Amino acid sequence: MSKEFRFFTYLLESYAQHKGTTADSVLKTLNEKNLTDYVYNMYEMYHTEAITNAFMDLDSLIATGRPAW
Repeated sequence: MSKEFRFFTYLLESYAQHKGTTADSVLKTLNEKNLTDYVYNMYEMYHTEAITNAFMDLDSLIATGRPAW
């Protein structure tokens, strides 16, 4: 299992707990908005920051359906 996949799983589970939902629900939302690959590929940035920064980015991505850039 790659470090990226392990972190992605951790991120989904942590974000889900933060939001009071399940990782499955978060993944479903990301899939519906075509954001799963984007979030997965953000490993380099997300794993070096405070997890709350990743949570804020996920909130924005889910709300807008697209990356901020």
